[in-house]
Amino acid sequence: MSNRPSFTQLQAATNAISWHRSDIEQRLFFSGDRFTRVNSVLSFLLAIVLAGCFYVCILPFPKSWLNNKFIGQGPIPYSIAFFSAWCLAILFIKWRKLAMQTKCLEMRIVPDDPDFVLSPRNVDEVIERIHTLVDDPRQFVLFNRISLALSNLRNMGRVSDVDEILRTQGEADEAMSETSYVVLGGFLWAIPILGFIGTVLGLSIAIGEFGNVMSASGKTDALLPALKQVTGGLGVAFDTTLEALVAALIIQLMITFLRKWEQEFLDSCAEYCTRNVVKKLRLLPFHEDAGEAA
Repeated sequence: MSNRPSFTQLQAATNAISWHRSDIEQRLFFSGDRFTRVNSVLSFLLAIVLAGCFYVCILPFPKSWLNNKFIGQGPIPYSIAFFSAWCLAILFIKWRKLAMQTKCLEMRIVPDDPDFVLSPRNVDEVIERIHTLVDDPRQFVLFNRISLALSNLRNMGRVSDVDEILRTQGEADEAMSETSYVVLGGFLWAIPILGFIGTVLGLSIAIGEFGNVMSASGKTDALLPALKQVTGGLGVAFDTTLEALVAALIIQLMITFLRKWEQEFLDSCAEYCTRNVVKKLRLLPFHEDAGEAA
């Protein structure tokens, strides 16, 4: 019995996704990286914009806490602000790209009919259906995985290999997902280090000014300004550490939630493949295929 009419029962692809029009990097006229990987040039430029906006917002308030902590305290607070902005830019782009990828889970590539069988004779129709849903299946985690597996079924007709290909590609997708967080991990390591460097510089200033205090001992008029320099150096030391640790904490929490969402998405992709591909597979006997062809 033919499964061909079942495909006509699928709704029209009115909700098709165009990677070239929907991907945030493509929309901003940059070369979009695959899946949820981020274009480094775009994230760098967005970081400059975010850091600039941050300082523009605090400049009109010279007595505010943020102004006192991030302006006029040496180069370290500027570095912390910039690297934090870069992390936020990467997270924002990944969030938008992941939101686009998850839309694929709502799309149907095979009929819901429980009697439907996916075999070498109708695999081309499934692949064609995927191409009506998205413009470039290679750019979508789910459809790239399915297309690779079905291409093997179409070319070789080996049903037993499809599940293995899906599993192998799933592991490759998870590895690619992990590598997309490498840069974020580097920045997350660098931000606290910058805070400790600021601490060392602040203590160095305080110790240097302490010598002025000792030389001004007995001279009341000179003692007070020298003590102010000492406390100012200590303030820089502790402020930079506080800024770096707070920034690292916020960014780490955001990374944790985004990584959790991405892992859940990959798990959903595996479940989708099992439900819509693996469970629908069956290599029909030769006489059935011959009868269908007749």
